[in-house]
Amino acid sequence: MDRTRIIFVVIVVIALCIVGVMVGVQVIGNLVEGANTSQTDAETRAPQVDVPAGGILVTVESSNTKEAWMKQMEADFNAAGMKTSNGRPIAVQVTHGTSGGAMDAILDGTLQPVAWSPGDQSWVDQANDTWRQRTNKPLASQPCPATVYAPLGFAMWKPMAETLGWPNEPIGWDTIVALAEDPNGWASYSRPEWGQFRFGHTHPAYANSGLLAMTSFVYGVTGKTDTLTAADVYAPEVEEAMRALEQVTSKYGRQAPAILDAMARQGPSYLHAAAVPEAEVVRFNIERGDELAFPLIFIFPAGGAIWADQPYCVLDNADWVDAEEAEAATIFRDFILARAQQEKAIDNFLRPLDPSIPLRAPLTMANGTDPNVTPRTVALLPSPNAAVSNAVIDLFNITKRKATILLVLDVSGSMQGDRINTARAATVEFLNRLDANDEVGLIVFSNDVTMLAEPARVGDVVEGLSQRVNGLIADGNTALYGAVCEAVAQMETLRAEDLAAGESRLYGIILLSDGEDTVGRPTENQMFATCLPANAEADGVRIYPIAFGNAADVPVLERVANVTGGRMFTAAPTSISNVYLSISAEQ
Repeated sequence: MDRTRIIFVVIVVIALCIVGVMVGVQVIGNLVEGANTSQTDAETRAPQVDVPAGGILVTVESSNTKEAWMKQMEADFNAAGMKTSNGRPIAVQVTHGTSGGAMDAILDGTLQPVAWSPGDQSWVDQANDTWRQRTNKPLASQPCPATVYAPLGFAMWKPMAETLGWPNEPIGWDTIVALAEDPNGWASYSRPEWGQFRFGHTHPAYANSGLLAMTSFVYGVTGKTDTLTAADVYAPEVEEAMRALEQVTSKYGRQAPAILDAMARQGPSYLHAAAVPEAEVVRFNIERGDELAFPLIFIFPAGGAIWADQPYCVLDNADWVDAEEAEAATIFRDFILARAQQEKAIDNFLRPLDPSIPLRAPLTMANGTDPNVTPRTVALLPSPNAAVSNAVIDLFNITKRKATILLVLDVSGSMQGDRINTARAATVEFLNRLDANDEVGLIVFSNDVTMLAEPARVGDVVEGLSQRVNGLIADGNTALYGAVCEAVAQMETLRAEDLAAGESRLYGIILLSDGEDTVGRPTENQMFATCLPANAEADGVRIYPIAFGNAADVPVLERVANVTGGRMFTAAPTSISNVYLSISAEQ
């Protein structure tokens, strides 16, 4: 793979575009990403469970936040020997993914569960609205009851939380916005060594936690505790506050654990706080506390929190669900709502719906959360309806920092055949979903590294770039190390020019390669020593490598991602489009 023609799309913004879907809202992405661990293109799916002879299999798609609890529910239910009214044994299989991704897959028919349990009612409302427009009936004929609480708030390093007054002083979105707007940053709290405030949250178009966090933000800015309207979201003071927050937001993503993982790996200087579920903070303190520079504290936003009640829907109006499957799914629903199963939610860092069930370890102050907080002490804010959800995502896209993306594409001889064909198609699709005001450029590599197009405004160059990508051919060696060095040098030059002009952008490189470097200069050591940073910077140039096929140099690509604060993905010709989609959500 040489640098003859590789598309280097930096920053999540470009990846974000390719995945650009969600309620029809174009998702541009930030380029902040960050986990050094590799990720495949699809959500992890559990192996099939054993279905008794003559039995019914109930497939349940569930949100990631309650994965551990739902897997326990699956095992307990399957061991209980439950049957339908006709005496047919029931087996349940639970799979997990993001709420937004699952909704899109269900609506386009690529995911066909009997029951669906997203993170919040807002996803149900969107899905029902879309299904009703198509079929004149909702996807689920009956209301979708809540199952457990997974409240949303802030994760913050303990010394920083204490500096803001925790646990005695209330900390709300107004506190966060004021800190984001303050040019003195933490110096205003007599901690100048911490610099400017840095924040993270998942992408609202792809992740339940991101949508709810940004909705909670709107509640906090407006001071409302009753139902929001789209007009509330678009209010000038909300736009101004969200713009201030997004200017210091350096990490997005599809899953909250990936943000916490980046905080653990990169340390307190990388991100100071992030909007995540309580369950993930407690889990991180318990399971990875030895890796953390300081404990993480979960803060319920003053003025109210979205408690994310994890609804359970039987998709009985879907043409792939029959009456017996719907009955079996309802039996499983009743099982998990029983008191005995609700008590087990606590063991999995979740809160039971029944207030008479006393909270206990692991939900303790020692593990970073306050068990004395309840919906009675911190207001339970209403979930956003479809109109508000669309407005929140739209305003996020309006206010987030624009991205400069460099696509770096391997066009060496090993890319011939299906690989180059699918890479071309997926890259063009990705380009056509980018935000018009982002910037994108293209580098390819084989024997040499060639800059085919310097980064320019997407709206001005996307048509020409798409034509160039469609004309790429594969031949020659693989100048992988040289491509990395050239791409980083180009991006650092652009970054310096933008900073001098007072412009704040995100910078990302998408590096697709299917093999090891076969050119030899620069060497691997030379690349890491002279072209790449020793440690990731929150606002630095991030690289998102895509290891394309089994021969890709995974160890090197993972290290490149880690030192730049990016993330490595693995892909095959059949999955490259989905990988681009995953990268999009990371922006």
